[in-house]
Amino acid sequence: MSVVGIIAEFNPFHSGHEFLLNQARLIAGNDPILVLMSGNYVQRGEMAIMSKWQRAKAALQSGADLVFETPFSTAVEPADLFSLGNIEQLAKLGVTDLVFGVEDANLNFAYLGSRIAEIPQNHMDFKDYSQTYSTQYNQMVAREVGHEVNQPNAILGLAYAVANHNLGSPLKLHPVNRIGVGHDDLLQRNGVVQSASAIRNLLLHGEDTSNLKYWMPKAEAIELSKQQVYPNWNLLYPFLKYRIESSSIEDLRQIYQMSEGLEYKMKQEIHLSRDFTEFLRRIKSKRYTYSRLRRLSLYTLLNVTQDDMIASFNQESLMLLGFSKIGRQYLKKNRKDFQTEIISKVDKRSAKSGSLALQVRTDRLFEQIMGVDQNFGQRPIEV
Repeated sequence: MSVVGIIAEFNPFHSGHEFLLNQARLIAGNDPILVLMSGNYVQRGEMAIMSKWQRAKAALQSGADLVFETPFSTAVEPADLFSLGNIEQLAKLGVTDLVFGVEDANLNFAYLGSRIAEIPQNHMDFKDYSQTYSTQYNQMVAREVGHEVNQPNAILGLAYAVANHNLGSPLKLHPVNRIGVGHDDLLQRNGVVQSASAIRNLLLHGEDTSNLKYWMPKAEAIELSKQQVYPNWNLLYPFLKYRIESSSIEDLRQIYQMSEGLEYKMKQEIHLSRDFTEFLRRIKSKRYTYSRLRRLSLYTLLNVTQDDMIASFNQESLMLLGFSKIGRQYLKKNRKDFQTEIISKVDKRSAKSGSLALQVRTDRLFEQIMGVDQNFGQRPIEV
């Protein structure tokens, strides 16, 4: 049996994701397609635009057989740690193949990943504080392997390949050419495939949502157009401001990834900033990307410490969000062989230990914003 895996955010799920699932089905045949999907917080350091349950349902109705939630301690990390955590979990679930969308599927990702993974560590000791880590990393890749990789999905695909190599290559890699617009392209109303960021911007700016049905599954489009609140940083900014202004420097110093005096900079600039965009601009330097600072802001807002992340990462368990008939059969036959704990129902015990404890805690804010319980009382979706 081959088990095809997809690492996703589906923020929101759209026609480009449907295409990727269709390509995965060509490889899987009658075997299961397993999705490891970020929960209510995503890699760029933001709340998801729809709940994890809504997005999981859309994926299952479009061909996925199993959807598990990526733990917060993996989902909200830079590309290398995001990839390592996801690849490792897929292997533990018996996944044999990984399908992912890229701008150029002709690149030999497995080869490039092995080359980069074998670069001596001292070549990656970046000390140029006038450039971000990611800029220096991309320059190093171009220099060492003779190929420049600077497009968003290709960079993430390369991170998957490096992680896969470092874990002993448990997965066979299948890059698939993306269709339609680019990862962060603006809305093109005549196009069938839109970028997820373009759809989010349309919703956040209160524009006409009547065309959503052309860009995503109809049921999801209707649900999204009726949604009363669309999570975004401007909505969360007052909470962040209170959190920073009411915390001591020592408390802020304990936040995960707080470094190089950023706690002083955040404390200084939050009082002067009118909104989140201005706050980011004020704390931005050539050393840090905006994504890095958004993630740090999210850790700060949610009071996620270094100890929280270590405890979660060392005791990871996975929340099952939903399954199809094929997925249920795969679970029944193979669950005892999984190398990670699968949780189908959150109870008081599971919510107090392992990675689920951090997920339940951080989801509390999402619940406050959206008004819907995300863990207790929820059961996996069946399609």
